[in-house]
Amino acid sequence: MGTPVLGRGPETGAPEVYRLKGDGTPWRERLFHLSLWASLAVGVVFLGSLLVYVVAEAWPRLDSRILTNFPDIIDPSQAGAQSAIMGTVWVIGFTALYCLPVGILTAIYLEEYADPDRWWNRAVEINIQNLAAVPSIVYGILGLGIISRGLGFGQTVLTASLTLSLLVLPTVIIAAREAIRAVPQSIREASLALGATQWQTIWRQVLPAAVPGMATGSILALSRAIGEAAPLLLLGGLTFITFNPTGPESPFTVLPIQIFNWISQSRAEFVSLAAAAIVILLVILLAMNSLAIWLRNRYSHRW
Repeated sequence: MGTPVLGRGPETGAPEVYRLKGDGTPWRERLFHLSLWASLAVGVVFLGSLLVYVVAEAWPRLDSRILTNFPDIIDPSQAGAQSAIMGTVWVIGFTALYCLPVGILTAIYLEEYADPDRWWNRAVEINIQNLAAVPSIVYGILGLGIISRGLGFGQTVLTASLTLSLLVLPTVIIAAREAIRAVPQSIREASLALGATQWQTIWRQVLPAAVPGMATGSILALSRAIGEAAPLLLLGGLTFITFNPTGPESPFTVLPIQIFNWISQSRAEFVSLAAAAIVILLVILLAMNSLAIWLRNRYSHRW
């Protein structure tokens, strides 16, 4: 069973203290730990190798030309991705403009106002959960059939933004609901007890406390949107465009489509161009994810 640590004996009237000693770590637990470390090592090595390969291929073209020049099929040495970078900024900007207010307001309604016993509220919640798992190509088909052709918006920044908004909207709603749900109920009760209305409680107490979680979820959702190529290709996003968008009704291209176009070319020079565009896209994604982590750590509350 064990060995006594404090052996006063029965003459002192105090019970003996024993240190429980096991038989060591079971072999199944050791095997499980080993498999976890092996899985982590495989993922890290594979990701590191991929990053090293991409940076090595992109190194000859990681200069100002990739940022300032437009795509050029004739002379790849002078080609750049300015139109794709600006198109990405326009599309993601309008995506955030459309999906963030709708997603946050929907989360507020479902968490603070909706009656969970009503069938329509339950139907909305079930559909939101299901839509979060729908493949992105399905949203591309929806955008092509309804937004582009049905509403007559065509192959424009507006069509791409609305389609990507539908794609990431379930993620924004779920993240915002979790952030609102994390605010203790006692905060609401104390505010109501002091005479505040329900909306004043939400606006002045709940939302400020939930902003870090909302911001983190929203940025991660937009990070997913910025890397999507399949729905935009289905919408007819241009693979070769030599001008920047000027508004929501302008034709567009984005970095994933430009990368797809350069990879499809037969000349070896375009491989370095595609790798350089991949590095730029990775830098943007890492910056957005770093911002999400900083916001979470800086403004999060411990209840």
